[in-house]
Amino acid sequence: MDTIASLFSFITWPVSWVIVQFHKVYGAIFGPDTGWAWGLSIVSLVVLIRICLIPLFVKQIKATRAMQTLQPEMKKIQERYKNDKQRQSEEMMKLYKESGTNPLSSCLPILAQSPFFFALYHVLNAIATGKTIGVINESLLASARHAHIVGAPLAAKFTDSADKVAALGASLTDVRVVTAVMIVMMSASQFYTQRQLMTKNVDTTVKTPFMQQQKMLMYVFPVMFAVFGINFPVGVLVYWLTTNVWTMGQQMYVIHNNPTPGSKAQAAYLERLSKHVTNHGKVRRRSEKAIVKAIVTKGRDRNEFERKFINGLSKAGLVAQADGTVVKGEGAVVVQTEDGTTTTTAAAATPRRQQPKRQSKAQRQSGGPKAAGDTDAEQVPQTTSLSKSDEPQDAPPAATEKGAAAKPGNGTRSRAQSGQRKGPQRPKSPSKK
Repeated sequence: MDTIASLFSFITWPVSWVIVQFHKVYGAIFGPDTGWAWGLSIVSLVVLIRICLIPLFVKQIKATRAMQTLQPEMKKIQERYKNDKQRQSEEMMKLYKESGTNPLSSCLPILAQSPFFFALYHVLNAIATGKTIGVINESLLASARHAHIVGAPLAAKFTDSADKVAALGASLTDVRVVTAVMIVMMSASQFYTQRQLMTKNVDTTVKTPFMQQQKMLMYVFPVMFAVFGINFPVGVLVYWLTTNVWTMGQQMYVIHNNPTPGSKAQAAYLERLSKHVTNHGKVRRRSEKAIVKAIVTKGRDRNEFERKFINGLSKAGLVAQADGTVVKGEGAVVVQTEDGTTTTTAAAATPRRQQPKRQSKAQRQSGGPKAAGDTDAEQVPQTTSLSKSDEPQDAPPAATEKGAAAKPGNGTRSRAQSGQRKGPQRPKSPSKK
């Protein structure tokens, strides 16, 4: 550990300078030689580093979302090459390269803060051995060596001998109890953080190398913290426990407000969002609009939870728009967006076309009551009827109405006899006797 820490000695000066500046502030409140002043200085260093890493964390979230969009393609590759693991791995790597994603993106925050971790270890190890380092001079070194956190010196380790711990003004039992409790808390917080990610914020419908990697980290990291933690000074344990708690809270916030599509966290989030939109009739925040917009854009590619969300809005008389807003409407029409995808929009303002009432056969032949929407000009008088006529039976069958002139172009075509089909008649087949 000392050899690895020496590789990051170039960053020990800025780390020690930040600790000293925070120590001046907390020393004025709690006293310069107290464990509160030095312990809170380390905690403040963690908070400052994690705030600086927020852009990297956002990049990590985007990379993780990009990995989620590749899940259908990964599933196709797995089904196509399920009997050829080597070809399957090659196709997976090719897919990562074409899409510009990296399955190791979840490790970026840990890799980025590792130099600060080893630099802090180097500073605290120098304090434990009584050496000045960075901006920590002789007076600050003496103050840090006398600082105790719950009875354990800042620079003491679990593996230190009784003589070395006594030289720091503490007992071996206090040091080992405090370090053991902090190691257990550190490992438990890391395990809970990774388990929360695996059980709530991962799409479990597709088995990918990314999921296998996350599952491995869930068990590997706590074991690593437990094994190496016995060689960490108390100050480093404070640093790592603080960063684990920060990571756990940050991840809980992301899972609650921006869950992974297809995960259990998304099902709970969409259920809460559906209740709010149904009660208030609108989407309240910009992040919620972005999620609704993404769901609408997916179209037929929506997962089970997203379809349930859209159907719930429809039952409440609401329609999700392409821009992420929600409007009221009795029905919905399908429109095409600029990118070529189809979506639904409200159709409340479009009146429904009233279909005319269907008339019976007797009404159509006798010129019965007009259907709704028909005008007098559109009403065509019926000239034929199957009912008995009042005229004498010996009337000529081809007689025309009185005063009716033959229209040009009709030739010798005459009006069909009542009860007879218009147009050319099919010849009757001779009966067989």
